[in-house]
Amino acid sequence: MTRKTWMQRFAKWHVWLGWLVGVPIVMWTATGLFMVAKPIEEVRGNHLRIETPEQPLILPDSELATSEAALKEMRAVMQDGRAVAILTTLDGAVTRVDMTSGERIAPLDSAQARAIVAKRIVGGDKVRSVTFFEANEVPFDFRRPMPVWQVALEDGANIYIGRDTGEIEAVRTSWWRWFDFMWGLHIMDLSEREDSSHPTLILFAALALIGSLLGSILMFRRRKTRSSADAEQQS
Repeated sequence: MTRKTWMQRFAKWHVWLGWLVGVPIVMWTATGLFMVAKPIEEVRGNHLRIETPEQPLILPDSELATSEAALKEMRAVMQDGRAVAILTTLDGAVTRVDMTSGERIAPLDSAQARAIVAKRIVGGDKVRSVTFFEANEVPFDFRRPMPVWQVALEDGANIYIGRDTGEIEAVRTSWWRWFDFMWGLHIMDLSEREDSSHPTLILFAALALIGSLLGSILMFRRRKTRSSADAEQQS
């Protein structure tokens, strides 16, 4: 089969493929433009919320949630078979307390972080390294301002354990990191990978919609031209 024949066949397949995917492409670009037109905070209605001063969590007869403690949140969980209260103050400080004895639990060390991963993550016993990060120095794949232990596994996964919470705060596989990179490309924000509504993205989304609409319209013109050519050959 000659190169010209192959090119003609590819052109024919391209036409039929264009008819098949034309509508979804227009739909994807149109809905994409709509979704990036406004910041996600505005979509969620955050701008409608009236800011009010935070009030401390106070529970009657509680030795933990007192006015002096100035708690923002108290969360009860089970850790190693005991009831633990994770306390967050209004200024963001986090501590753990044994709910039975009321004693404060010390922050996690590297051995404890490693043990949690070994117990709660598949393949968590195959550790490559354990590293501590302060709240203002966390790795890019975590992106949350809290002190954490990073337990790096041999399969490439990074497990983040809160030093003060004793909980698994995030699991970042190698696939997740590639997904995160692709997401940054998708929304054209490689620096933070959070901003899904900015002028550059809106501009290119609009151009993509215009291009897909024009392409779909030209499909009808191409079909009309081919029909006229076939009619001339038959006559």
